[in-house]
Amino acid sequence: MLDKLLERLKSGSDIRGIAMRTDDASVLELTNDVISKILFAFVEWLAERNDLKRSSITIAIGHDPRLSAGRIKNVCINTLRGIGVNVCDCSLCSTPAMYLATSVLSCSAAIEITASHHPKNRNGLKFFTVDGGITSTELENILNRAQNYVSDAPGQKGHVRSIDLMQYYCEKLKELICSGVTNATNKHQPLKGVKIVVDAGNGAGGFFVSKVLNPLGADTQGSAYLEPDGEFPNHAPNPEDPQALESIINLTKASNADLGIIFDTDVDRVAFVSKNGSPISGEKLIALASSMVLKDAPDSIIVTDSVTSDNLKEFIIKLGGMQFRYKRGYNNVIAMAKKINAKGGDCPLAIESSGHAAFKENNFIDDGAYLAAKVIIELVNLKQAGKTLDDAIKNLVTAKEKVTVRIPINSENAFEYSEEVLDSIKTRTHSNRHMKIDENNIEGVRVNMPEKSCKGWFIVRKSVHDPELVLHAESEVSGGLKNILELVKSSLKSFGELDLSGF
Repeated sequence: MLDKLLERLKSGSDIRGIAMRTDDASVLELTNDVISKILFAFVEWLAERNDLKRSSITIAIGHDPRLSAGRIKNVCINTLRGIGVNVCDCSLCSTPAMYLATSVLSCSAAIEITASHHPKNRNGLKFFTVDGGITSTELENILNRAQNYVSDAPGQKGHVRSIDLMQYYCEKLKELICSGVTNATNKHQPLKGVKIVVDAGNGAGGFFVSKVLNPLGADTQGSAYLEPDGEFPNHAPNPEDPQALESIINLTKASNADLGIIFDTDVDRVAFVSKNGSPISGEKLIALASSMVLKDAPDSIIVTDSVTSDNLKEFIIKLGGMQFRYKRGYNNVIAMAKKINAKGGDCPLAIESSGHAAFKENNFIDDGAYLAAKVIIELVNLKQAGKTLDDAIKNLVTAKEKVTVRIPINSENAFEYSEEVLDSIKTRTHSNRHMKIDENNIEGVRVNMPEKSCKGWFIVRKSVHDPELVLHAESEVSGGLKNILELVKSSLKSFGELDLSGF
């Protein structure tokens, strides 16, 4: 069993916790000592897994612009050097770029210091090996080692070298776009005449304008918040945040751009805005990405997370593909995609409605900038044919009303309590003739509500990262969502440890 602190720090397959105090009441979780223990355990696990000596291990370290990044990077480097491990210091870097360190730099592993879209006082660690991101089970193994950490005698220190890893990464993206745009009059600047604006949210994504789009000839005037700033002064660096989405919509409209792009802090997530100002995120983004890969891989399988509608499923089927709904969490959908391929199936894409996407052709790396490059290629090729991105997804039927409600669990045993709640929902649903359990659902409880007053569905699931339940509900009729929420809320009222204020 993990101790309480390490258990709190585990967030799926990542480490996340409070890394700087913002008031007297906040408790620092990612202390220097805790970070050192986790790093030591990671090296021990890596050495044992790959039968390596520490002196033969090289680990790349990169970070997003969070205010605590400098302190944590120094702790990581000093810890690794102190136990004889060599380090590549990649400085400010996107998370997807860090995976490249295992190939272009021949590193044994890589670590990105980031807490994704979380508030500025938090930070974390994402781990990569040559096989990609580590799994939740592997991280639990590492944390079990960390809590039993015993400092060993110092030996020869490892060495450190500084590397501009983003240079390699940007060259890869430029090559992708140049090779993907057909009939370009200028092969070296295939984006001439294309207007693209980017909102980097003051995260690590500003490079996409200066080092990818501009060299390829794109007009990027009107882009905003490209300078890295760990205070995140303009809006949350999160493509799902309403204020952030409104920002890129406004930038796209004001610039009369062909495309708007918004990244999260570490550039593993992305959302888009089409020329007419419509957001392409959530199911629309899944539909667009699916339409792109199914052109070259008909009859293939698209793995998505659990909070997608039957309308999306029908859209994918009509394009000749199949949808496999799996658990929420980008590592979950990626792991399932890999499993399908390993068993002889054909799955070219794993994608979450949050904006995480991983392509088979890109080694299933969760990469927002890679997806952005693919969408730009599609945009330009469609434009040459007199079409738009909106045309590519015009047959997707979207819900008239939808909402996501987070339901905190005020119980020390949140996991067990959530199981009780989900079991209760199942029991109540089975006894209600107007509601039908989706038996093919893999995560949480998914319920279809075909009655005219609701005509929709909902899913209640456990959060990947927090002690809470998450409700997602959709309706295809006006007023239907209100009826669905009332039914769900009434079924939860008997559970006193649930915070239902979100309703």
